[in-house]
Amino acid sequence: MKIEQIYTGCLAQGAYYIESDGEAAVIDPLRESQPYIDRAEKNGAKIKYVLETHFHADFVSGHVDLAKRTGATIVYGPTAKTDFPAHIATDGEELKLGKATIKVLHTPGHTMESTTYLLLDENGKPNCIFSGDTLFIGDVGRPDLAQKAGSLTMEALAGHLYESLHNKIMTLPDDVIVYPAHGAGSACGKNMSKETFDTLGHQKQVNYALKAATKEQFIREVTDGILPPPAYFPQNVAMNRGAIRSLDQVKRTSLRALAPDQLELLVESEGALVLDTRPAQTFKDGFVPRSINIGLRGDFAPWVGTMIPDVKQPLVIVTEEGQEEEAVTRLARVGYDHVLGFLKGGIAAWRSAGHEADTIKSIPAEEFALRLKADKLKVIDVRKPGEWNAEHLEQAQHVSLQEINDHLAEFSKEHTNYIHCAGGYRSMIAASLLKARGMHNVVDVAGGFAAMKKTDLPTSDFECPGKTMN
Repeated sequence: MKIEQIYTGCLAQGAYYIESDGEAAVIDPLRESQPYIDRAEKNGAKIKYVLETHFHADFVSGHVDLAKRTGATIVYGPTAKTDFPAHIATDGEELKLGKATIKVLHTPGHTMESTTYLLLDENGKPNCIFSGDTLFIGDVGRPDLAQKAGSLTMEALAGHLYESLHNKIMTLPDDVIVYPAHGAGSACGKNMSKETFDTLGHQKQVNYALKAATKEQFIREVTDGILPPPAYFPQNVAMNRGAIRSLDQVKRTSLRALAPDQLELLVESEGALVLDTRPAQTFKDGFVPRSINIGLRGDFAPWVGTMIPDVKQPLVIVTEEGQEEEAVTRLARVGYDHVLGFLKGGIAAWRSAGHEADTIKSIPAEEFALRLKADKLKVIDVRKPGEWNAEHLEQAQHVSLQEINDHLAEFSKEHTNYIHCAGGYRSMIAASLLKARGMHNVVDVAGGFAAMKKTDLPTSDFECPGKTMN
């Protein structure tokens, strides 16, 4: 029996490949099917099942295309309703995979169809669970995404989650390995570990949610401090319920080389947004006016989903040379299929065609420290609330990046806005967005809070001076 975790760091997402005696199953696959097919063909195995733990909100799954290309059966847990052929399993149902067995455990709470798959070896011994968004390492799934009018409140979902964990998962042997769908950095939980698997026994000892003494305490702790979900989440859920286009189809329509004049025409005629995926310190030196910078080398897809709420927004992209296909692939993973093309030759071609390029001023932390000591500055910290609460500059104000569109009026129109995050990635997203909104008096602090810590600027915890705007 073979178990392989296929972890995608930029999405903090874990897919799984299981194989036994020539038969394979893929759990929670990403949109690109070929890597899973290649694994099976290399081992002379046939993909029998594509197992989905739930309707994912944070990425578009490749289940439909993978099943079409391999003849595999798509499996969902009880209560799931799909617009494509799928086997809706019953609670406790057993699926044979070679000499192994996969047992279906209905574990509602994160969503009502959420399902955990228990893998039994050829002797019937529990080996591991694929827990989806029900149980993470250090956390459990957020219970607010599947709320509906009436009784299905966040608290009601948290109650279902408690029962699922205590009646279906925590009763399993302590040596069972927990393989979750996500790790640290995902918006599907709030306290996930950087570790991507663990034993169930250890999680019982260290996971705050599993240590709750009562159901009431569990509900309080799990529902406390949940940040609003990114706007693209429900759109991805809807896509995962339907017959999704394959990644190859998306690439055929998206990888279109555009001359500068063509790009400009698409912006004007189609309302396309220019998404520049180059590194922040490259972007700042010259970009197509009104571009939004979200660097491909960071948490690209989640931040696209946060800052561009509509997955149907037409996009034209600017990338480093040779990164066009990678950018389109990562956008498609989170449902952004409406890429109209990329700027051929990049910003150099834009300038050569006689078009004006915009810039953003970025200064090192040392220079910022000198300016801050000499004068009172308008400083905006765009990190997450938890980062702000842990430590921040005494003179800073707080507008987390994910809330920035709701707080544009808070930025000064008369004075320079100095923007920083933890390391410089998010602050350039913020600065580019403000520039696109016509606010040109912005300065990025390169290296962010990490670089500031190396200066002697005074910092505070959440009890000390500093204004929070969200």
